[in-house]
Amino acid sequence: MTLDRFYPIFDSTDWLRRLLPLGIKLVQLRAKDLDEGTLRQEIRTARDLCHDAGATLIVNDHWQIAIEEGCDYIHLGQEDLDTSDIDAIRAAGLKLGVSTHDKAELRRAMELNPDYIALGPIYPTILKKMKWHEQGLEKLTIWKEIIGDTPLIAIGGMSVERAQGAFDHGADVVSAVTDIALNEDPEQRVRDWIAATR
Repeated sequence: MTLDRFYPIFDSTDWLRRLLPLGIKLVQLRAKDLDEGTLRQEIRTARDLCHDAGATLIVNDHWQIAIEEGCDYIHLGQEDLDTSDIDAIRAAGLKLGVSTHDKAELRRAMELNPDYIALGPIYPTILKKMKWHEQGLEKLTIWKEIIGDTPLIAIGGMSVERAQGAFDHGADVVSAVTDIALNEDPEQRVRDWIAATR
């Protein structure tokens, strides 16, 4: 399966209801700090919304619920790898994406034969406090040389204006979070993203 080149990440299905109709084909639900019942309902709703929209849903972190709810994709950070059952994820037929920041993490991720690798933050990001400084575009080129045909996602401080630079340096997909969620007109921003990446 070829991943769409535009990969927004949202923290709520409210965003999916609002923006999927614009033509988003690849999206991550990164829901944090919810009780299990609410979280399960969010994942279930996201699954159904994406199915109806012909979009691929990637569930961040919550692999057990993703398996139980029949989702297609899970994204794991390095910390999540410590507590996840990769064999169970694979046995359930889920595809796997993994975050990386340095070569040790990349080696670890590639041993899992992932369906994509994410590198970030490419630019400074306000989203979360990270021990990693900006990676820079050149690191995308290095990563792509190492991982070959595995799709490479650029994340962190990405914007419509910066997308082409990431593609030029080896990214297959560009991921956006705050560039949409904090935009004055998220709908128009999504249209701009789609126009810039397809």
